[in-house]
Amino acid sequence: MSRIKATSTNAANRKALSEECAEIYAINTIGGQWPLVICSWLLNGKLRFSELKKAIPTITERMLTLHLRKLEENRIVSRTVYPEVPPRVEYELTPVGYELKPVIRQLEKWGARHKAESSRKARPSRTA
Repeated sequence: MSRIKATSTNAANRKALSEECAEIYAINTIGGQWPLVICSWLLNGKLRFSELKKAIPTITERMLTLHLRKLEENRIVSRTVYPEVPPRVEYELTPVGYELKPVIRQLEKWGARHKAESSRKARPSRTA
């Protein structure tokens, strides 16, 4: 996950678009494949880091950590640390995070329909 230089034109454009367009703000907050996947798994309830990592085997631990921190910073995910040895940490969606449920479900439905339609169109027709 690379950072955009704060003084770049790209950063200025992103900030300006975010301020005037709610959709862009939302995409900048939860955009990308990993935040949506993480939130999708957390819709089912609290999970520990290792459980999330097991549920999403293709994500690296570093990327999972970075995205969990970003989601926590944006108040979409909350992190609870239990004073045990070894420490137990659980992640769960905040009330704002749970508001994403219908959005995530609708994206899943749209993705499944579009994927099926695209795969049908990609097959060559066998008419002679």
